[in-house]
Amino acid sequence: MASMNEVAKRAGVSIATVSRVLNNSDSVNEATRLKILKAIKELKYQPSRVAKRLRSKSVSSNLLGVLIPDIQNPFYVDVLRGIEDVAYRNNYAIIMCNYGQDEKKEILYLDILQSEAIDGLIAAPVNENDQRLKNIIKGGLPVVCVDRGLAGIDVDIVWVNNEEGAYSAVSHLVKSGYKRIAYISGLPSIPSSRMRENGYRRALENAGLMDSGLIKYGNSSYASGVELCAELLDMPNPPDAIFTGNNLITLGALETIHKRKKQIPNDVAIVGFDDMFWASSLNPPLTAVRQPAYEIGKRAGELLIQRITDPQRPCIQMTLNAELMIRSSC
Repeated sequence: MASMNEVAKRAGVSIATVSRVLNNSDSVNEATRLKILKAIKELKYQPSRVAKRLRSKSVSSNLLGVLIPDIQNPFYVDVLRGIEDVAYRNNYAIIMCNYGQDEKKEILYLDILQSEAIDGLIAAPVNENDQRLKNIIKGGLPVVCVDRGLAGIDVDIVWVNNEEGAYSAVSHLVKSGYKRIAYISGLPSIPSSRMRENGYRRALENAGLMDSGLIKYGNSSYASGVELCAELLDMPNPPDAIFTGNNLITLGALETIHKRKKQIPNDVAIVGFDDMFWASSLNPPLTAVRQPAYEIGKRAGELLIQRITDPQRPCIQMTLNAELMIRSSC
């Protein structure tokens, strides 16, 4: 990538003159300005937004980055609301990037956020071995993780007791008399997905009902809920209940169940992880594990402000309680 010095040499002017053009100064004559713009175009020079911001603000950019894996997931929308409220109260703006569970896109957005000289970052990592994010933390940028942690590095994190939430949901199905309880999981590379699977397994092992053939691994999306629920219902001995790993998977599974004209809970029961505002409006109303998503975002925002103010404080792992909301789908 070309430097400002190369632009100055190509245009035959000083670096200061190039800087004045980049900052739209009126003190440069038109002929010189056009010469510099031509050099910028030929060299494909891109001004450093970091340097630009450092010239204008010596202490803080008053910007927080937020990196999430799926803006279509209502859970993350509520997390964002919590973060934004805290940021606004503390005179920060946020830049939100949605990487769609795509590692290459996540790397791109991390580069962009760093180029914007953010003061701190709240992130749901692509996986627990997210090396780019680990390097950013080691480089000194204040970071708080939400919903997902990182292995082998100390970092602030806010999430729920995923394993216990799943355990309570599946135990409720067992107590309700269901024997073949399937699980449609999100990405197994995501720590929260594995924790929910652990809770599912523990509940069924305690009841002597564990059957690994009833576990389907997806990518945490609506489409995977549609497809994997169909695979379960097509089994010679299909499940009599399904536990779904997040709200998008739940919606996909519900679509398949309704298309097959199955009755809930008479033909198949369903319990979801993530209780959304629409859950009680379904027919029948959905039993689901509620995560305090807004509170997760709020707490993450507060921890990040604290981390910016006091970079040396010990890391905090904040685990909030998940709650089973029992309705009529099981």
